[in-house]
Amino acid sequence: MIKTTAMILEELKQYASPASKLSRMVNNGERIPIVKGLYETDSSTPGYLLAGSIYGPSYLSFEFALSYHGMIPEAVYTFTSATFEKKKKKKYETPFGTFTYRDVPSEAYSLGVIIVHEGDYSFQIATPEKALCDTLYTKSPVANQKGLQNLLFEDMRIKEIEFRKLNIDDISLLAEKYRSTNVQKLSRLMRRS
Repeated sequence: MIKTTAMILEELKQYASPASKLSRMVNNGERIPIVKGLYETDSSTPGYLLAGSIYGPSYLSFEFALSYHGMIPEAVYTFTSATFEKKKKKKYETPFGTFTYRDVPSEAYSLGVIIVHEGDYSFQIATPEKALCDTLYTKSPVANQKGLQNLLFEDMRIKEIEFRKLNIDDISLLAEKYRSTNVQKLSRLMRRS
């Protein structure tokens, strides 16, 4: 379970020095520091369950979400998340893995995000459509539809069978919110298919 320093110190208030007790708990592996002021009680917790607590507001997206939804064949070991209006990329190396955060347009941020519950945790993750749009938003603009197809199916290795399952209406709605040549071309490509 994720806990802040304040939460833990409150739990340890019966000790003469709660901070010293916390330090001993960290040394014994009972509390694992994630980032400053944030701890996890279980060292086997999967990193994706922690991504939203490390830096936010954020939701899992980009390559991690594409892999999670089976859109690409590769496993992704960096927990990639979307933020908005942060103006710079963030990266955190933790005992639970590497976490990266980057902006998407504010108008598109809240669309196409679902909440998944797993045990005592819940996390936000982009739908397949949103993860694809977020990823295309970060890529250099392609010149034409052929360039987009090469980017999707060769460079990004999107599975064509999964691509055909995407919701065209969701992509069209998202395309209105991104100011991205690639996302606009994706919307046109899907309407033609």
